Amino acid sequence: MAEEVLITSPGKITSHLTSSLLAVAFLTSFGSSMLYGYNLAVVNSPAGYIKEFYNRTVVNRNGTGLNEEALTLMYSLTVSVFAIGGLVGSLMVGMLVTKFGRKGTVVNSTVLVFLAASLMGFSRICGSPEMVIFGRFVTGIHSGISLSVVPMYLGEIAPKNLRGFLGLMPSIFICAGVFSAQVLGLHELLGKEEHWPLFLSLVVVPTFIQLMLLPWFPESPRYLLIEKHNVHATITALKWYRAKCNIQAEIEEMQEEQRSLSSVETVSVWQLLLDHTVRWQVLSVVVINIGMQLSGIDAIWFYTNDIFENAGIPAPEIQYTTVGTGAIEIVAGLIGCFTIERLGRRPLIIGGFGVMGMCCAGITLSLILQTHVPFMKYVSVGCVVGIIAGFCIGPAGVPFLITAELFKQSHRPAAYTVGGSLNWMSNFTIGFIFPFLQMSAGSYCYLVFCSVCLAVAIYVYFVIPETKNKTFVEISQMFATKEAVEESQALTHPDQLKLKKMNGYGTLENGSLEFDSSSSCP
Repeated sequence: MAEEVLITSPGKITSHLTSSLLAVAFLTSFGSSMLYGYNLAVVNSPAGYIKEFYNRTVVNRNGTGLNEEALTLMYSLTVSVFAIGGLVGSLMVGMLVTKFGRKGTVVNSTVLVFLAASLMGFSRICGSPEMVIFGRFVTGIHSGISLSVVPMYLGEIAPKNLRGFLGLMPSIFICAGVFSAQVLGLHELLGKEEHWPLFLSLVVVPTFIQLMLLPWFPESPRYLLIEKHNVHATITALKWYRAKCNIQAEIEEMQEEQRSLSSVETVSVWQLLLDHTVRWQVLSVVVINIGMQLSGIDAIWFYTNDIFENAGIPAPEIQYTTVGTGAIEIVAGLIGCFTIERLGRRPLIIGGFGVMGMCCAGITLSLILQTHVPFMKYVSVGCVVGIIAGFCIGPAGVPFLITAELFKQSHRPAAYTVGGSLNWMSNFTIGFIFPFLQMSAGSYCYLVFCSVCLAVAIYVYFVIPETKNKTFVEISQMFATKEAVEESQALTHPDQLKLKKMNGYGTLENGSLEFDSSSSCP
């Protein structure tokens, strides 16, 4: 049977979207990525009830309650400890995907969700705020793992012409998770005082469905061939994930990458950081992952209700306004998913960060003017919607997709560890300091996010090439050529280099150096 599959006519490595590919993308995103979005927004609606529970518990224990500052600090810890867990999880990714594989890591990490849901669900019965905080920490570990592993898994099982579409599927489910938390948090549903432990622990439902179905699907073909050297299992996996396509050509492309890595084992994070041949890829991963969180999107998600309250939206309307923003998130995510293979990665991420930067500036302006111009409160709501829509169109998913595309198999786990850890450290920083930043800087705090967004957009425009419809080997060669050209030119004519723009990003084109006429040989 294996030989039968390999004997196909030569041609391009392209494929149609199969039911197996779609099912795996749905299951991994629904049972893992969606939980990240859900946990970002789930603490927004019941914030008052959770604070009241904390204060009541402290009164029962000590006889005195918490002052406002201590209560804010404790709640900020509840929000931001999720990111600490995410950091821990992201640091484990390289080890886990090498030992268990991509799919195996997704399946095995589900135990964390059941543990976290149990802690948070029984916290009120046990009278323990510590269970809520630790439950948030554990579910953060799961999100830290899945946020890196799911895009890696989907990026490796997808043919190159569908890699962008499937790679953005997790971002749609992140938005769906945020929207689900916003809808379920309505007062008519679970937004009541007696329901908040159930609200926090509902994450077990999608994870249970994933656990029942995902193990029936095969592992990543690239992992099976390049790291496990199992050709038969690779062919079997490709038969699951492909319809009518040139499987032989795809295996040959994997084997070409395997040969280039024949003397290179999976590198550690330290080895990745010291490898000068991938310094631009590493720098790009650092910039886009830090920028993704310091753009302020998590501040918007964590504290949406507070932002709308400060903008002057009437209290009864805030929860419905928040739900409306969640619906727009999903629409924006779908737009990005269905246009990425046509527009490419660069336009979506540059445009997304650009829109977010302008809307952050718009929030500052509208909050300053709203005392004099009544309709400005609606402008601030529109800017919040613009930030969320801009994020979901590109920056929500493209950084994880680009991380997979910029590196070969040997460097990919370490790259995800670096990108994920920076992502979560930035997430924690924003989640923890935003309330205090908002108190000290007021409306001007959004200008910090504006500057970050515009800086990342400029960096992507000048440095990161378009990776659409390119193999992992081709993308690595683009950066390898850039490194070689820059080093050779720096050695020969260090004072006479001129930066040229090629293929939409800044680089030095081989054979196209311009020298002053005075320096030419007679």
